[in-house]
Amino acid sequence: MFVLGQLVKLRAMEPSDAESLWRWNHDPEVMRWMDDGYAQSLAQVRRWLEDERPRNEYGDVLFGVEVLSDGKLIGLVRLHGTEPEIGVADLDIYLGEKEYWGQGYATDAMRTVCRYGFEKMRLHKITLTVVTENHAAHHVYQKVGFVDEGRLRQVFRRDGRWYDKFTMGLLGGELR
Repeated sequence: MFVLGQLVKLRAMEPSDAESLWRWNHDPEVMRWMDDGYAQSLAQVRRWLEDERPRNEYGDVLFGVEVLSDGKLIGLVRLHGTEPEIGVADLDIYLGEKEYWGQGYATDAMRTVCRYGFEKMRLHKITLTVVTENHAAHHVYQKVGFVDEGRLRQVFRRDGRWYDKFTMGLLGGELR
């Protein structure tokens, strides 16, 4: 199964995606404003994709982001923490292939996964957090309709400094 946008195709992650995922997760520029956890070996990432990651289901959906024109995997997007009784999901996204930054692929991936969430999953709301200094991501989120709902003070640490995060939300009728 896959979901089509204008520039991207969202599809389930495969074990063959392990090398790209490992490379992105070890690139300081890609991970600059993300919670990056601890380093993992390529074998650990491959094992996670092959055996340990639960299958996509209502509570946790992980998609690879492919360029529609050539099929190149450039990132991932995830809706998780979802419960049918509440109808709210948390969204995570990043593009690991830096040459695709600033060209509309992230915006299209956001619109596509949100449309999937509202139409297929029947969500009422999608939420996310973004480091206040990550101006590019904040701009993309606002462009697709997310609004700032609050500020979490000093919850992200990078380079010996604490940063705030915005909490943002999007209701079904607000997607642009």
